Amino acid sequence: MRHVIALDVGGTGMKAALVGAGGELLHQARRATGRDRGPDAVVDGILDFAAELRAYGTEHLGAPALAAGVAVPGIVDEERGIAAYSANLGWRDLPLRGLLTDRLGGVPVALGHDVRTGGLAEGRIGAGKGADRFLFVPLGTGIAGAIGIAGRVEAGAHGFAGEIGHIVVRPGGTPCPCGQRGCLERYASAAAVSEAWASVTGNPEADAADCAKAVEAEDHKAREVWQHAVDALADGLLTALTLLDPRTLIIGGGLAEAGETLFTPLREAVRQRVTFQKLPTIVPAALGDAAGCLGAGLLAWDLLDKTDGTEATS
Repeated sequence: MRHVIALDVGGTGMKAALVGAGGELLHQARRATGRDRGPDAVVDGILDFAAELRAYGTEHLGAPALAAGVAVPGIVDEERGIAAYSANLGWRDLPLRGLLTDRLGGVPVALGHDVRTGGLAEGRIGAGKGADRFLFVPLGTGIAGAIGIAGRVEAGAHGFAGEIGHIVVRPGGTPCPCGQRGCLERYASAAAVSEAWASVTGNPEADAADCAKAVEAEDHKAREVWQHAVDALADGLLTALTLLDPRTLIIGGGLAEAGETLFTPLREAVRQRVTFQKLPTIVPAALGDAAGCLGAGLLAWDLLDKTDGTEATS
């Protein structure tokens, strides 16, 4: 059966799948990255995992994978196939595409940024299916974004497109590790809400999910913390809507798990801010933590389509 390898490499774990031509998941697996053993061990783990997936496909699906797609965090040079930098995984200028191609017997490999890859899946087969322009914004430890245009995701000239978390929404505000002050992710990420709620409650274990539950229970202090985050998020999204004019705005990540506790006030806050801008449809992400893996599979199939097209016209 025709299939590709899809790998989604996170800070602590790796998700993988063998994906059929119709997007069906033929086999799934997970394992730890082993980052506590250093960046070299992480790379070895990725290569070993990919080789095992290839062997599984050969044995159980009748043939080795035709291609592979890999999503990784940090700064990614997708065109050159280089994982340029990852603070969490400790690598710099890693030629990951070449290493994987060699390990997999020369099959083509596509390398993508984790958020853009997840956004590709959400836009093409998930919550944004059918939208010609979409913006995917996951609210997790930080805030990133993926700009969807006509079935692809824009990387930008230097691989930084979509970094909405570093739009300054509160000038002169809280310092951000990026070097600026007042960045969106310092106010509206799941980590920021957790930090604010822990400070209010005096409980260092309290997190954003606890804050959401307190909001639902009509706790006044929780509502203040929550609305503070929603207002900052709406301010940042307004800038994005002004620049990009997406038809669909997809919100994912840990904070989106609060459901309508987030989406009802967020839709209203964005509606109040728009003037000439067209209000997009604001929807929750649909694919959960499978988005990165599914997106990696799409990258691999897209790569095969490009290769087939090149061969057909040569």
